[in-house]
Amino acid sequence: MYLMSVKNAEYIKSLVSVLPDQPGIYQYFDDTGKIIYVGKAKNLKKRVTSYFVKTLQNRKTELLVRSIADIKHMVVETEQDALLLENNLIKKYQPRYNIRLKDDKTYPWIVITNERFPRVFQTRTVIRDGSTYFGPYTSIFTVRALLDFFHKVYKLRNCRLNLSEENVRLGKFKVCLEYHMGNCLGPCAGFIDQEQYMKNINQIKEILKGNISGVIKYFKDLMRDYAADYKFEEAALMKDKLDLLEKFQHKSTVVSNTISDVDVFTIDEDENYAYVNYLKIIQGAIMQTYTTEIKKVLDESPSELLEYAIVEIRQKIFSNAKEILLPFKLDIELEGIKFHVPQQGDKKKLVELSERNAKYYRLEKLKHESVPRTEVNANRILETMQKDLQLKSPPIHIECFDNSNLQGTNPVASCVVFKNTRPSKMDYRHFNIKTVEGPDDFASMEEIVYRRYKRLTDEEQVLPQLIVIDGGKGQLGAALNSLEKLGLRGKIAIIGIAKRLEEIYFPGDSVPLYLDKNSETLKIIQQLRDEAHRFGITFHRNKRSGEFIKSELESIPGIGGKTITSVLKRFKSVENLKKQGYDEVASEIGDSKARIIFDFYKLTH
Repeated sequence: MYLMSVKNAEYIKSLVSVLPDQPGIYQYFDDTGKIIYVGKAKNLKKRVTSYFVKTLQNRKTELLVRSIADIKHMVVETEQDALLLENNLIKKYQPRYNIRLKDDKTYPWIVITNERFPRVFQTRTVIRDGSTYFGPYTSIFTVRALLDFFHKVYKLRNCRLNLSEENVRLGKFKVCLEYHMGNCLGPCAGFIDQEQYMKNINQIKEILKGNISGVIKYFKDLMRDYAADYKFEEAALMKDKLDLLEKFQHKSTVVSNTISDVDVFTIDEDENYAYVNYLKIIQGAIMQTYTTEIKKVLDESPSELLEYAIVEIRQKIFSNAKEILLPFKLDIELEGIKFHVPQQGDKKKLVELSERNAKYYRLEKLKHESVPRTEVNANRILETMQKDLQLKSPPIHIECFDNSNLQGTNPVASCVVFKNTRPSKMDYRHFNIKTVEGPDDFASMEEIVYRRYKRLTDEEQVLPQLIVIDGGKGQLGAALNSLEKLGLRGKIAIIGIAKRLEEIYFPGDSVPLYLDKNSETLKIIQQLRDEAHRFGITFHRNKRSGEFIKSELESIPGIGGKTITSVLKRFKSVENLKKQGYDEVASEIGDSKARIIFDFYKLTH
């Protein structure tokens, strides 16, 4: 039993031994009786036992296990019940070691009140009082446009009067200016009955659900009936409403006429956060898009994070779609729900669109974190960093290094530069690893640090006050070797930042520094590390993509390096090359080479 007293270990062991091999939820308590973690499991005994018999890779998981003083569990019928119960308990108790979605109280919703002659308005607070909520919407302009549309078409009331049947029958209220201006149908004075008013409300609900075509058909039928009865004024009013509805429908992003009602969930992540995007598709159109972020706690996998987000978001937005599109398979089942990982076609394009939304959200967040700071703030932050990191001078010029090799291929590295706490992108540099065979992070780090500062010293350029190495003691030691060779050790401050718990390592000190998670110093270091990682990954992907294209063209007999360079420079990709006319390609590389390529790909000359 990991890091527990013998007495406590025996007690925990006795609790684990009687756990059933059934689905359910388990709760961990600390020695004060407080819930510190809630989890779900298909098999309670196997899942809980795994915490105490395996070698724990994550530092925070070790801290969790060390803190467990008691375990309670609850058996449920199905895995779906476990998912829902886990979700509700996390929201109720907010345990320290559980992930939680970012609070969405700042996002607007549209509410249809639970009262006689309901009101429809914007709110940022969801109250479980029987009212119906639609959202959350990421754009306040969308909400305002919808509400403006509803009030123009349906003339809804916006007063707070108690329009009980008795109050209306007794004539307690008189119509206000809104009625005389044509903005309200006067339910307070009995000028419209409840049945007709609720028809309007039900149509609004259908529109907010995305079922616009049914409402359009209703108005068209009504318009024809009025016209057949020679009620041309009423028919004209219906036509006006139809025009507004059709304009609104055209603003929806139509993606496919064959997809009726699906939810799409995808995920993107960085070291500390995951970003889950949700798309709601109704009758082939995107009716809602929404991205939320999740703070990682115990190094959770993308599957675990996405599972939690699906249950939470579907509950939050009251989704009842029977099909969910995903980027990868999940090991969960929900009653009546079909999970699908599309491989091609319109559904695959929807997943790719959702993935782009999640990625753009992450990049936008990173960009906002890079918003230029005022000179006063920059000076204050630099002084704080100098104090926190015990530097000789404020780190006005900082450089951060990161290695990137996916599955051991195309090892590259990146160096990003911050000056006065701001990214200096013109000074960013990429490195191809030249002297290291295979995926060796330590040797790669030693090479790029040496090359970087050998060049700066040879060219007599300004050196940074601080070097940040993405990695722990091993990477930091490799970088120090390079500074030693160059005679720079002790002349430039250097630190390493480990990913797991954001430990800061100093040369010659085996005990790391843990900065407060809200510390400005830590935020700058994290920003440097994340930017170096992003910059390196982008270069790595571009390099792999370029080498793939080049190798494909190299497989064509009679096409050499010079021709390949010309083709890639002009047409960028093989797919784009295939779309060109023969004369366009021939004008770039000549008739004979163009003929070889067109014959190879069986293209029309």
